[in-house]
Amino acid sequence: MSASRERDEEAVQRYAEQFGNVLAETGWPRMSARAFAAILASEHGRLTAAELADRLQASPAAISGAVRYLLQLRLATRERDPGSRRDVYVVQDDFWFETMMAQDGGLVRWEDILTQMLQATGSGTEADRRIRATLGFTRFIRDEVEGLKDRWIKRKAEIDAELDAEYDS
Repeated sequence: MSASRERDEEAVQRYAEQFGNVLAETGWPRMSARAFAAILASEHGRLTAAELADRLQASPAAISGAVRYLLQLRLATRERDPGSRRDVYVVQDDFWFETMMAQDGGLVRWEDILTQMLQATGSGTEADRRIRATLGFTRFIRDEVEGLKDRWIKRKAEIDAELDAEYDS
């Protein structure tokens, strides 16, 4: 069992802000990245729009746009606490897995359209070559995602067992 530590809220917020900045540097909209990191690092993985606005020192409009982006990508869900009229934005435990698996369906749609495009470009053309390479890549990624899915399910069970043992001790 690891030693119990006290939560250092100031450090948590500082590192969450840094993680949000890293996400923004990789192409995420800055406010969405900051909101995601704030929810992820929050004690219970859930914050209201007002809590996000306060924590990020942002306007309600900025928070609204940020969480809309997170909801579209399924990186967060919107819930209501019983008896409350306020929305709570939640990061689920398996959000990365669910998000990545949702992208897999997009690859199938890409392949369908690319196959139709390939039929229209004519064989032996430069466009034919580029589209065939793109199709090959998307098929490779889809196959790899399937393998990753299976390996992740096994690894996640190991991680859960390790965490259960740590918290039970």
